[in-house]
Amino acid sequence: MREYIGRALGWLNPVRLIEDRPATIDTIEPGSIMVSPRRPIDRFDVAAITEVLDLATKIGAVLLDSGTAAIDTQQQIAFVCGVYGLEDVDVDVTYNTIVVSARRGATLPPITTMEQVYYRSMDFTRLAQIDRLVRRIRDMAITPSSAHRMVDEIITAPHPYPHRVATAAWGLMAAGVSVLLGGAELGALLAFVTTVVIVVVNRRLNRIGTPVFFQQLVGGFIAVVPAAAAFGIVQNLNLSIDLMPSFVIAAGIVVLLSGLSLVGSVQDAITGAPITGVARFFELLLMTGGLIGGVGIAISLLEHAGIYLPTITPQTTFPAVELPVRILAGAVAAFAFALASYAEKRALPVAFMGGAIGAAVVASASFVAALGDVLANGVAAALVGLVGGLLARRALTPPLVVAIAGITPLLPGLAVYRALYGLLGDQTLDGITWMMNALGIGAALAAGVTLGEFIARSLRRPQMPVRPAWMGMLRRNRLQGYRRR
Repeated sequence: MREYIGRALGWLNPVRLIEDRPATIDTIEPGSIMVSPRRPIDRFDVAAITEVLDLATKIGAVLLDSGTAAIDTQQQIAFVCGVYGLEDVDVDVTYNTIVVSARRGATLPPITTMEQVYYRSMDFTRLAQIDRLVRRIRDMAITPSSAHRMVDEIITAPHPYPHRVATAAWGLMAAGVSVLLGGAELGALLAFVTTVVIVVVNRRLNRIGTPVFFQQLVGGFIAVVPAAAAFGIVQNLNLSIDLMPSFVIAAGIVVLLSGLSLVGSVQDAITGAPITGVARFFELLLMTGGLIGGVGIAISLLEHAGIYLPTITPQTTFPAVELPVRILAGAVAAFAFALASYAEKRALPVAFMGGAIGAAVVASASFVAALGDVLANGVAAALVGLVGGLLARRALTPPLVVAIAGITPLLPGLAVYRALYGLLGDQTLDGITWMMNALGIGAALAAGVTLGEFIARSLRRPQMPVRPAWMGMLRRNRLQGYRRR
């Protein structure tokens, strides 16, 4: 771990951040590489064309499944087809369907393949391996059959960490978010235990095929009950223990919201795929509705049982001495989220620094009266997208990993809970205000990280075509053959 942290600190050198070490998606920009370096496939060779199209759709399915934006997925699919000699292709990426069609001239019908994405998973190692496979296809002249075998191995490979490690990481993330919001040690411990229970229960529900909406409903219910029960015990026994159940509940809400593709939905809408963006955003709203329903049911049942949660007061500033603790808590939460999402070891210190940057900006904004929550979170997300994107390129890690991990601790879990508390407590105006605040924060996070990632991509974009390494080897071998003759 020391080695990774030391290496990550070395990447902070501003000269090294902008040197020419482009990410795979950067080299796919039009004109940035030599397109179709191989001989074009014969338009009458249906088997060869179908093999390449099927490979490209498989790669695109993994990218879309991991939360990659529709436009980036479309560009990488077209790139893989172009490398293998198929330049005249049409790629259509929607919410859960990928259609790739290769034109063969005016006299022959096009060849079309389609792939459907039935689920969404958070396996960042799989995403990084697909990213490296695209690099190898570009640089090492891998045959389509070999690439097919590699993709199948990536898809069927087990997770790099056991489930118990991922479960503990989810609990650690909730504890970090609780401290970031202002909770004490007992609240962090309670958030850890509650989140572990939520993850275990939802994993069992997922195995029996329970729809995600009801998984969110059950998760929201579990997020409230332990915190409310512990608060009731503390109040009845008149114990002098600092326990704010709102921070524990908000931490559970953040964990349940973290798996939803907020970044991808807004990024699709911004970058030119509004239909896919609307579909993803509607899924986000539906899953959030299930979460809110679970929280609301739990609060109503607890009130009937005589347990009343404390009134949520407006957020106040905290002493400056707590700033380092909150920054560290945000960094730990981002690190834990990356670990829970099965990120590679090289990505963990980069995610840690991304979370620290976002938490530092948002925590420091509380000392600036003119900077509201929405603007502060937008600025923090932009910095995470910029600096995290540059660091991700140094670590040869997909920038999406750092972007999602960096902004996850900043998700508006507390604002969502305040909105629901107001709506259930006959404070309709306050509830609607906090709900709009939560939506504004979510949109600012997604838009900010998209802007930061765009700037990072512009800084690291290569200025001249890159010749694949295998082409240089072929040329050297040819020259050596001529010399022997």
